[in-house]
Amino acid sequence: MQEEEQSGVQGLLVPEDVYLTSGVHIGTQQKSADMKPFIYKVRIDGLYVLDIKKTDTRIREAAKFLARFKSENILTVAARQYGQKPARLFAKQIGAKVLAGRFVPGTLTNPNLPEFIEPEVLVATDPAADQQALHEALNIGIPVVALCDANNETRDVDLVIPTNNKGRRALATVYWLLTREILKARGAVKSDEEFTLAIDDYEASL
Repeated sequence: MQEEEQSGVQGLLVPEDVYLTSGVHIGTQQKSADMKPFIYKVRIDGLYVLDIKKTDTRIREAAKFLARFKSENILTVAARQYGQKPARLFAKQIGAKVLAGRFVPGTLTNPNLPEFIEPEVLVATDPAADQQALHEALNIGIPVVALCDANNETRDVDLVIPTNNKGRRALATVYWLLTREILKARGAVKSDEEFTLAIDDYEASL
């Protein structure tokens, strides 16, 4: 069933089957108007399917964009449980900051807080779960890159990566690819083969 969802897509960062078996394309049963351009189709069971070609393109664009920032000026946030392990490993590999779990209000806006930091760009795992971080990023005027599912609103997101942002394997796959492509853009690794981490390394435990 999965393999029949989108067939014949060429020139992707990974074989099409990797996206499909990871469930990157599996959206939700609700669709936001913001995410309409990224919807491939709606299944007979009412589930919205995301366009993996657009996911692939946006991962490339996000990697090139993020590679322009100094590592320490990138902040990754992940409130949802399954997003925390991949977000942490992504941040570790590219040298970014990460806040996994609860985001303390004022982290980006209140200099009196011990947790206060001043990033130049935010990477959010889910605009809904990470809403406080997005709100503060908007207040201080820094760009936001976010993994967005079919039902997410994206008005506070500058660069949308359309993906299943709730599934363990999907989150692992997207963060793994982002890591690899950023390191390639920086010249830290020369090829896909030189990047030795696997999707399994990024996947959260049950």
